[in-house]
Amino acid sequence: MKQKRWHWQLAAACKSPNTTIFAPCMHHSSFLHKTKKNSHCVASPLVCFCSTMTTTTTTTASERHTRARQRALFPLLLPLLLLPPTTASIHGYSNEPFAHRSDAFFFHGGSEALFAKSFIRFETVTFRRPRESASVHGKMQQNSGLVEAIIFEVRDRNRIGGSYLKSDLLCCDPNLAKKGSCTLGEVIIQKNHDNLDFPKRIKTFFQGTGDTVQMETKTLEINATGMYYLYFMFCDPSLKGTTIEGRTVWRNPKGYLPGKMAPLMTLYGFMSLAYLLLGLGWFLRFVQFWKDIIHLHYYITAVIALGMCEMAVWYFEYSNFNSTGARPMGITLWAVTFTSVKKTLSRLLLLVVSMGYGVVRPTLGGHGVAYRVLLLCLLYFVASEALELVEHLGNIDDFYGKTKLLLVLPVVCLDSCFILWIFSSLSKTLEKLQTRRNLAKLELYRKFTNTLAVSVLLSIAWIGFELYFNATDPLSELWQIAWIIPAFWFLLSYALLVVICVLWAPSRNPTRYAYLEESGDDFDEEGISLTSSVAKISGDVAAKLDRKERKGSNATDHAFGEDIEEDKRE
Repeated sequence: MKQKRWHWQLAAACKSPNTTIFAPCMHHSSFLHKTKKNSHCVASPLVCFCSTMTTTTTTTASERHTRARQRALFPLLLPLLLLPPTTASIHGYSNEPFAHRSDAFFFHGGSEALFAKSFIRFETVTFRRPRESASVHGKMQQNSGLVEAIIFEVRDRNRIGGSYLKSDLLCCDPNLAKKGSCTLGEVIIQKNHDNLDFPKRIKTFFQGTGDTVQMETKTLEINATGMYYLYFMFCDPSLKGTTIEGRTVWRNPKGYLPGKMAPLMTLYGFMSLAYLLLGLGWFLRFVQFWKDIIHLHYYITAVIALGMCEMAVWYFEYSNFNSTGARPMGITLWAVTFTSVKKTLSRLLLLVVSMGYGVVRPTLGGHGVAYRVLLLCLLYFVASEALELVEHLGNIDDFYGKTKLLLVLPVVCLDSCFILWIFSSLSKTLEKLQTRRNLAKLELYRKFTNTLAVSVLLSIAWIGFELYFNATDPLSELWQIAWIIPAFWFLLSYALLVVICVLWAPSRNPTRYAYLEESGDDFDEEGISLTSSVAKISGDVAAKLDRKERKGSNATDHAFGEDIEEDKRE
């Protein structure tokens, strides 16, 4: 009989920077084919197809931490903080059923990236079986039903089940038991000789006719860094209908933040500082040349402020998550909203700059253009907010993959509309500046166009890398470097904003980009360097005009004199 290996697949693409939840499955027995869990999956855009679900129960400790932070926040945040916390590294179970796959029943208890010296603690985990199942046993009978907790690192996934015994079974049957390969009625596990502690099995037995049994409170130490999975399983068909409640606590050495999300907290802190420095520099420039401020500068100021708030709120949200193990929905909702507003205004800024607002035109055009711009921004905000809410706060169900796709498509389409409109507007603006021979503004817009083109090329290349990364690492074995994917998008957005701030910085020479209503604006700017001063510009132009007037006057006088002489001769 040809050996059949377990093939693990993702039931859906769980490849968010904030996700450490994956649903591997096996072709033959379909074990783990569908799992459902909402641990800290609330921060992930893609989650796994599921058939069982874990929920979060509010604990006294988390409530105390939440209330302490509520008092420190401004009043608008208070109503949102009263909402129940989203799921986190404290995985709660509330009468959840076991799913039947192959010859076993299982429940996905959690999966997270853990560093060495972490731990998983089982607290008040209780199993409840149907009375019909309990009544078939005697009151004095011991070990009348077995439920196992299986903990393994993702690289040991092929050690769960009978693949190494050339069997498709998950549970040990009489034939395998006779050979001494496993214990009858237990999940087949092959020990790792390099790490004898894993995969780990923790047994819990029902006693007599009792219909409930509580798992022993136990803390499991993790001594090796990796992606760990927890499954509760049983092989006895008579236990069908058993449910689980309680919770498990997963904690890394530096806090509750999952290993895959930990680098993001540092990234948010770094980006908060970067936006603060950019905002400080922009504010000083803004105050220094406040008399020469144009409307475009206010848009830039708003985007900088929103970027600073967005990064700060996300950093606070991750810091709170790391210290408490729970994610208050209110804080997460504010962070999501800041992100959506900032994305919308960033795209609006790129669009109005490309259209030449405040540079080659005083307004966006007619009311029709302004309404179309506002409508596109409104649609993008709604679509982005819906996507972010589902990624960070949404419930996970069996159709989540389709839901995610339905929410991603509008955002992608609207982004495409922004890109097409931006480059179309840039083309028209450059053509208009060339026609008017506004060399100073033309130089400015060429620099902006080149920067935007480079950013688009980098984005396309990075999307290709991201697709390759996700395809070659379906089980997130490279979770320690996964943070670079969202980091790139943060840095690219920040770099574009810096370029706009440099090119359109307030200065004593507002004519280099400000719209001038007079027709002489075209002539005045011909050949003018971007670093020229207003006084020098006006002086040079006035001198040229004066010389031309004198030259024209002399020519006229000379011609008139000749006419007089001719009249005299006649």
